[in-house]
Amino acid sequence: MRKITLLLTFVCATLLSCSSKKELVPTGSKSLEGNWELTYITGPRIAFDGLYPNTKPNITFNISNNLVMGKNSCNSYTGSFKAEGNKLSFNEGMASTKMFCEGQGETIYMSTLQKIDGFTITDDGKTLNLLTGDVEMMRFERKYAVRH
Repeated sequence: MRKITLLLTFVCATLLSCSSKKELVPTGSKSLEGNWELTYITGPRIAFDGLYPNTKPNITFNISNNLVMGKNSCNSYTGSFKAEGNKLSFNEGMASTKMFCEGQGETIYMSTLQKIDGFTITDDGKTLNLLTGDVEMMRFERKYAVRH
């Protein structure tokens, strides 16, 4: 009888500790954590590889600090974001390095990022879709997830 009581107590404590961790960070925003590489951007009539011939833009989400950082193909950027459920927005005053960049890729990337108001994650966590309303504006492939 003691063994059963002890086992039930252990199982209940384990379940309670797991559920409390889930409450700290919403499931939707937690899934953003890690580094993503851009594979698609809407709008420009220039081919994707023409916009980003050398380096594809990337974005890294740090959920615990609400920070985002990355490279917009030419310059590095950093700022804050707000995520709740599947809603997502970026601050308008993102800091960026100021190297000279040829082409329109950097400008298109940064201006599109400011239009984002939501996201979905598909393909078993491998694809991040950034949305404006229901329209997919950007698509990223997961490069790595941050482990805590």
